[in-house]
Amino acid sequence: MNAVAPLFSAPTQSFEIRPFNAALGAEIVGIDLARPLNDADFARVHRAHLDHGVLVFRDQQLTPEQHIAFSRRFGELQIHVLRQFLLAGHPEIFIISNVIENGQPVGLGDAGKFWHSDLSYKDIPSLGSMLYAQELPAEGGDTLFASQQAAYDTLPAEVKKLLEGKRAAHSYVARYNDEVFAGVQRPTLTAEQLAQVKPAIHPVVRTHPETGRKGLFVNENFTTHILDLPADESRDLLKELYTHSARPEFIYRHQWQANDLVFWDNRALIHLATGCPSHLRRRMHRTTIQGDVPF
Repeated sequence: MNAVAPLFSAPTQSFEIRPFNAALGAEIVGIDLARPLNDADFARVHRAHLDHGVLVFRDQQLTPEQHIAFSRRFGELQIHVLRQFLLAGHPEIFIISNVIENGQPVGLGDAGKFWHSDLSYKDIPSLGSMLYAQELPAEGGDTLFASQQAAYDTLPAEVKKLLEGKRAAHSYVARYNDEVFAGVQRPTLTAEQLAQVKPAIHPVVRTHPETGRKGLFVNENFTTHILDLPADESRDLLKELYTHSARPEFIYRHQWQANDLVFWDNRALIHLATGCPSHLRRRMHRTTIQGDVPF
């Protein structure tokens, strides 16, 4: 039996990195993610991810195994608590979809309707997510990404000083019951599931572990309050930060095309699903890469 060739000996691929005219984001043109990347090509992709926050790979033809394999090059994968929406045989892939089959949703239909960073409610949140388009609606369905490093950089000096050393609580169930898709409530969590998503505490401003840049790390979906502040002050400050964090100049709007794979950095940005008409089918497959404890 022939030995499997190590990844570093894979043939070099010729590809370009084309930054968008936005606060973040770039398209990588000419790459085939169905083929293993050698170490030099992978290093270019990794660097682009750190530099641009969002990477768009167009027209990728990936099996679930290839999607998972590319994701694993960046780290351990996290399994979502809503196990009923995991791809059969591939629990690393979480299905985001509004499709109903035999009276049951095949995936999470309302995912991302509030600004958020994936899995910020975990003690060890996500490094990044890779979302792969399977079925797209004829209209709607865009995803917005907002740079939280640009948001932090443009805060007034007095607000930056106020945020020094502040920590905030994040909870998966903070707005869980607010998330309704086409009149359908999210599934009730079992005691076992609730035990997997206990609230986590993170700094309000986190330092990116690879670039050293500071960015806001609170979001309207999962952050419940800032510790050691009166409730009204916490609420008002978070409201101010949420408004600032989603200013138009910080945003890249992704308009999905067939077979897009989009890879974003949850340590550096927040994102929002704009939604689509409920009668139009949408199905996406997501892997989520574990990061490290924010500091």
